[in-house]
Amino acid sequence: MTKPTVLVTGGAGYIGSHAVLALKDAGWRVAVIDDLSNGSRGVVPADVPFYQGSIAETVLLDSILDEQQIGAIIHFAGSIVVPESVEHPLKYYANNTLASYKLIHAAVDAGVKHILFSSTAAVYGAPERVPIVEDDPKLPINPYGASKLMTERMLEDASAAHPFNYGALRYFNVAGADPKGRAGQIGKGSTHLIKIACEAAVGKRPHVAVYGNDYPTPDGTCVRDYVHVSDLAAAHVAALDWLVEHPGENLAMNCGYGKGLSVSQVLDAVDRLTNEPVKRVIEGRRAGDPPELVADNHRLLETLEWRAAYADIDRIVGDALAWERKLQERPA
Repeated sequence: MTKPTVLVTGGAGYIGSHAVLALKDAGWRVAVIDDLSNGSRGVVPADVPFYQGSIAETVLLDSILDEQQIGAIIHFAGSIVVPESVEHPLKYYANNTLASYKLIHAAVDAGVKHILFSSTAAVYGAPERVPIVEDDPKLPINPYGASKLMTERMLEDASAAHPFNYGALRYFNVAGADPKGRAGQIGKGSTHLIKIACEAAVGKRPHVAVYGNDYPTPDGTCVRDYVHVSDLAAAHVAALDWLVEHPGENLAMNCGYGKGLSVSQVLDAVDRLTNEPVKRVIEGRRAGDPPELVADNHRLLETLEWRAAYADIDRIVGDALAWERKLQERPA
């Protein structure tokens, strides 16, 4: 299999930076574009061509695709905070949908053969059943999920009309950090539970807010399927391999472990690993939060050459804590 050069959009962000490492480890040639609005140049390896800018900048994007002879794109760039999407929906349609349109258009014009898209479980909305299967209804309940679903639809329609194939990987809750300490979550104003809890554990925050303890779940807090970011990055490499090997087929699949943990269970793991309870403050529910999101991951396991290596909450939290302590010593 000839491996094309891959452009990673948002490659200086949390998940994108881990995907860059996984691609390089697997022998792929990689280039990165990131506007650094929520990423860090320091987590992108020095030998990876890096372009600072937005995927909505058509002239810049066209020049990168040509200069690097890009044959595949993994598209992470976008806005991801559910409550913010409810407050500022047009920002999300601009950053996630319109910018993705420009990226897909440029890719078609440049003859890119494969596009792998960073989608989300939010496309399902508040599911009627859990675990969620890929063919379940897509009824997003917030602009974030809607903006991602629109991009999936654009890819589906464009791939039917143009000579490229695509994959849409629907993430559940991503957490942890590179086990080798090369990258982790830096994000400005993060809303990810494990990141916030680890910041509280090392003294960067006074407490962890628990948004609602009256959900119809066993302990009243939201249940999510937490997946280690390095396992997710490995799934991207496997999915890109699949797209190259199956040029006439597309892919849409959940990325999760198929098991859920509540907010309280996650915080219990942080307490267990630090031997000191993190202060919890119960607040009201956030807009757009479904009670439970857990993946049915059978399609992932049956389709790709992928198996989870870090599917343990103590490992996920442990790697996130190690990264947080590293940031204290030497900010990235």
